Amino acid sequence: MRHALVLLDTDFDGARLRAACTRHGGRRLHYIALAPRPIDASHLPQEWRAQWPPCVPGLHRMVSRDGLVTLDVLIGELDACLAQLSARVDEVHLAWVPPATAVLARLMVDGARLHAVHLDEAQRAALQKNGFVFDESRLRAVFYARRGDSEARVAPERRAIVIGAGVAGAAACERLAARGWKVTLVERHAQPASEASGNLAGIFMPQLSKDDNIATRLVRAAYLYSLRHWQRLGGIGAAFDGAQCGVLQLARDGAHAQVQRQIAASGLYPPDFARWLEAPEATAMLGCPAPDGAWWFAQGGWARPASVCAAMLDACGTLLTRRFASSVLRLERQDGEWLVRDAQGGLIAAASTVILAAGTGALQFEQAAGLPLDAVRGQVTHLAEGSLPVPPFVVCREAYMTPAHGGIVCVGASYDADADASVRASSQHENIHKGADILGVPPFDAPLAGRTGFRCVAPDRLPLAGALPDPGVPGRCERLRDVPRWPDLFGLLGYASRGLIWAPLAAELLACQLEGEPLPLERQLAEALDPARFLLRERRRAS
Repeated sequence: MRHALVLLDTDFDGARLRAACTRHGGRRLHYIALAPRPIDASHLPQEWRAQWPPCVPGLHRMVSRDGLVTLDVLIGELDACLAQLSARVDEVHLAWVPPATAVLARLMVDGARLHAVHLDEAQRAALQKNGFVFDESRLRAVFYARRGDSEARVAPERRAIVIGAGVAGAAACERLAARGWKVTLVERHAQPASEASGNLAGIFMPQLSKDDNIATRLVRAAYLYSLRHWQRLGGIGAAFDGAQCGVLQLARDGAHAQVQRQIAASGLYPPDFARWLEAPEATAMLGCPAPDGAWWFAQGGWARPASVCAAMLDACGTLLTRRFASSVLRLERQDGEWLVRDAQGGLIAAASTVILAAGTGALQFEQAAGLPLDAVRGQVTHLAEGSLPVPPFVVCREAYMTPAHGGIVCVGASYDADADASVRASSQHENIHKGADILGVPPFDAPLAGRTGFRCVAPDRLPLAGALPDPGVPGRCERLRDVPRWPDLFGLLGYASRGLIWAPLAAELLACQLEGEPLPLERQLAEALDPARFLLRERRRAS
């Protein structure tokens, strides 16, 4: 598969996007556009309007129906957005000149073309100083990398082994297969989604914070990317079980509500993304008292993870080979390939690239044993429809409740530190008590029913997505790029309680890293997911 032509538009213009799509028709095009102000998407083609993001800061990735055009819209302050891009650009339309032209030069490939709207002599001189050579028009230039600046892009072999068939592994398979990779999926169970991804329902919703911190930005990016990705798969409730029925997140108490009002007053989140409801409106929607108000996420909802896994694996077609009921116990590196072996030493699969997506099961391998991952127990209670007066949308506070599906309401989930895999009465009582409290009804007894799964959690509650560190290689580390890595060994781990939405974006991030494509996240956010971040902190402390 040929790499896409990467274009950068420093101030989004729909006419330029349409012209680029026409000019490069039939070729793969990756169009990156900075958007410092709200964009009226009503004049764009329908396929972009249908995917257009709410006006919230961050990088928003959209893909055309035929898969030939990828559109990244980066909403935010121009200088900051440009500095956060991770891409190799072939052509740039320069609607404005950044104060630090070296930031722009960092993104350019050798021979990249520049088209400027207007330049004064000082701006032109700054660009020339950083490698841009102008023609007689004084507005067009070619970038020539200094010796040693250009990096040769080595095409990967496009064969991979993915270990683990939950949402993390299934998404990895789908994102790699979409780029032409042949993938072997290895799973110790006979069916996919047999561990934490086997719950009847997972909810999807964003996270809000007063300071719009890194975790909030990452969850927002994952949530919005997942909504678009599921649309491409065929849609929630069509390609897989679920409903985009909305999520009502109740404030915990008066103090918590006051913080939420401050967030709402900041204007950061438009109503089509998150709408704050005061007590009367929240009470009317819930059908029982909601004295402290609530957030309404109209695009949120629930989905059955196993059906999402099935849809992603089916999308891989003939590029996917399934090796189920295969317990991997050892990884060996030999002649540039990874060998995946079973308990008897038998070879299950071999490929140049391996992706560990087995949750805490990854810790059984020597190469990943030092990762700081913990298993946290979560028990979900299954109640018969009618047990609680649950509204037709997801409700959450200390617990969540889904609308009835297949005659079952899911309530949960507990957050326990033990390793008991059974469904136990104490956790069920806790779930029922929390659910009843939300709806203002007395706690009650119900037949013991539900499911226990174990979340894979990192110390900072963020996923690990990328090349795995090799702690056996000594050396001082000051930056992530200094951390030694295992060759062609990657992880998609630590999804905690949000695996449903982490999976598509993390898999897209890893696929872009493998292919040398523009990343689907700002640089700072991608670094926050780097599996080497823990080893880096450890070595910094040691030095």
